[in-house]
Amino acid sequence: MKLLPSLSLTLFAGAFSAMTYADPLTVYGKANISAQSADEGEGNFTDLKSNASRFGVKGDVKLDNDLEVLYLFEWQVDLADASGSDNIKARNQYVGLKGHFGTVLLGRNDTMLKQSQGNIDLFSDYEGDIKGLWEGENRMSNSVSYYSPGVAGFTLGASYIAEDDLAGDDAQSVSLTYGDQDLKDDLWSASVAADFDMKGYDNIRASVQTKMDSFTLGAILQRQESVDSGVKKDGVMFSAAYTIDKLVLKAQYQTLEDDNSVSVGGDYKLGKATKAFIWYTDKTLDDSEDQSWLALGLEHKF
Repeated sequence: MKLLPSLSLTLFAGAFSAMTYADPLTVYGKANISAQSADEGEGNFTDLKSNASRFGVKGDVKLDNDLEVLYLFEWQVDLADASGSDNIKARNQYVGLKGHFGTVLLGRNDTMLKQSQGNIDLFSDYEGDIKGLWEGENRMSNSVSYYSPGVAGFTLGASYIAEDDLAGDDAQSVSLTYGDQDLKDDLWSASVAADFDMKGYDNIRASVQTKMDSFTLGAILQRQESVDSGVKKDGVMFSAAYTIDKLVLKAQYQTLEDDNSVSVGGDYKLGKATKAFIWYTDKTLDDSEDQSWLALGLEHKF
């Protein structure tokens, strides 16, 4: 009769010992889902939308010679529509080393131009995401990413995307960033970034963001050029957020030549890691029907 408790205790001790000597890692994720009323040019319909909900693990381990190994594995999960193999999609996944020379990551990662805008896009992962009008929001496989050590507040970043086969072309993305993009240590941040032959486009982007009391303001300028046709297009984006206790009011305006997108909304904090949100986005497009969306949703992070 005493065999089962003894066996359970032995298994528990073994599991605890394995956890003690395992590499430290963090399990994290975000569930974000909204009920939406949409008009994409052919009439109104309703649906549920999983807005880049995700889960992942990440960690870092100290090595010899003042080195540190970093790793991250992240996947996107659709809480509303897709099932089976379509439900799970790869996001950033890499391993790398950090030392006095900076940080080098190998694997799948956002380009430096995409990372350069920080948190200025207040409607990221929603219909008002800046990728709805602009090129350059790329997550690339076969990536080598380098981040320099900070010098006087400046950080240099570079992405190299390997050709992958004989018919392919390599691509590069570079950025120079000043300040803290989360605006926790600094009252403002700025960056300039460029893509070279990234998914058929050369892009230049300049971003700036600042925090003043309850206001957070951001702006981005972009020029994109098709490598094949040579057609150039310019765009601008402005965002503003105002915090009132647990409520954050948000507004964003984006253009690309004659196309524009306007988004307004609000987030209400229900707890440390949970919020309810509402937003409305309207797109006016030069060569197709106007589009609009109204959404009400819930987000929980872990």
